[in-house]
Order: sequence, then structure tokens, then C-alpha cells
Amino acid sequence: MKRLLSLALLALPFLGITPAKAENLTVKGSDTMVILGQRWAEDYMKKHPESSIQVTGGGSGTGISALINGTTDICQASRSMKDSEKAKLNARYKNPGVEISVAKDGLAVYVNAGNPVKALSMNQLRLIYTGKITNWKDVGGKDGKIIVYSRENSSGTYVFFKEHVLKNADYTPRAQTMQGTAAVVSAVSKEKNGIGYGGAAYAKGITVIAVKKDDNSAGVKPSLATVKDGSYPLSRALYFYLRDKPAGTAKAFIDYTLSKDGQAIVSKVGYFPIK
Repeated sequence: MKRLLSLALLALPFLGITPAKAENLTVKGSDTMVILGQRWAEDYMKKHPESSIQVTGGGSGTGISALINGTTDICQASRSMKDSEKAKLNARYKNPGVEISVAKDGLAVYVNAGNPVKALSMNQLRLIYTGKITNWKDVGGKDGKIIVYSRENSSGTYVFFKEHVLKNADYTPRAQTMQGTAAVVSAVSKEKNGIGYGGAAYAKGITVIAVKKDDNSAGVKPSLATVKDGSYPLSRALYFYLRDKPAGTAKAFIDYTLSKDGQAIVSKVGYFPIK
């Protein structure tokens, strides 16, 4: 049987038929985006069975390093590339890279489902995550030590939260570092005094609290409307980064992610389309 198959393949060129060539593409980076990337890849490969797309996580920083080192075709990132990273890319490839916004996210703040606290201001979050506030009673909750969960420092979500909430101050040393947003959600769901943060799509089995821009503002939760109009204080873009202008399979895949079908998957996963 194998010999017959081999002979058949050898005969194809003589019949004017070229066997489909496998088109491989690697996508690596943001843990926030890994499920989204996998859903995109699965749907794209159904439509283009000649293509093979491998999607892995590890964090935005890991993906950016892989892009610089030449070990991934596309980097998924939940934060913008730093100037220092673009400089490394430019030094190696004579190009600072190409940034493409492919979806939007409202970085959510999670508390345990039994926690009575329903809203926190950006300032309160800053004080909690820098260790200045350590008890829930100080922010309108029950008497109990706040258990803080964070992401590893290679995470784009970690960087975004540090820049936009902590204003680049250091996280409290009591913060427990978790590998992946799913791990943060799991920890908060089991710890009645826990608090964590991550992508809106992961918010299952916990409470997403409203976030206030300041102590006198109304609390706002992440949603399509609040992310689109910018009223949610922790709205952010989700990115693809490439070493150069996309071509071939990479371009076709990116065009698909930005299409109506691709953006529909963004909504199904739990993030927000850019169009």
C-alpha cells in the first residue's frame, strides 16, 4: 500500500498536478492570547489544510525574545514592545519590527465570588499591590488579610499592570507569582481573601470587580462598550509582532484574524474585536 502511495505521488508532476506543500507558521508569546491564537489557528487550518500553525504561550516577553532570536514567525503580545526590544530587533534584522493590533482586552481585576467588595479605585489597587493596604476592611470589605496574586515578570499583563496601575512602583514582596492567567483565576476562586488580575476572557468562577478611575468616579466593568469608548480604565490592545512586513502564509493568517470570521472568534473567546 505504501509503495502504491509513493508511486502515485511520484506520478502527480507528470499529470500536471503539484502536491500541496506544507506551510508552517509558528506563533509564540502572550499567555493572555494563547487560547485566542489557538482558536484562530484551528479555524484557519480547517479552511487551509495545507497549512500548519503552532501556537504556544510563555508570556509576551518570551515571545518577543523568540522574535528577536528568530525562533518564531509571529509574537503575540499583550503589551507594546519596549524601545530597547525594538532596538535589538533593528540591530539584528535592520528593522524595528511590525506591530499589528488584532484584538482588544479589558484587563480584569478578580476577587473571590464570596467577597462583598464590588469596586475598587485605581489608587486602591495601587495601594493593595504595593503593600500599603493589606486588609479588606480598609476598602469596604470584611476583616481579613488580602492575599495578592500576580503574574511572572515575563508577562505582558504584569508589565501593563505595573505601568498603568502601580505607576512603575514595585509589587509588594508578598504578592504570589502565578504562571498564567488561568492559575491566577484558580487561586482566587479558592482563596476567599484573594485578589488577582488578567484577561477578561479568563474570568470564570470568580467576581470581576468594577474599577474606578479615581476615588470619586463610578466603577466600570470591562465590556465591549466600555472598552470601545475607553471608559474602562484598564483597556488595552492585543498585538501581533513580526520582524518584517508579513508575506505568504503569515500575511494570509493575519488577514484572516482581522477578517469578519477572525474577529468573531475574538468575541467567542471573550475578548473584544477591533472592528
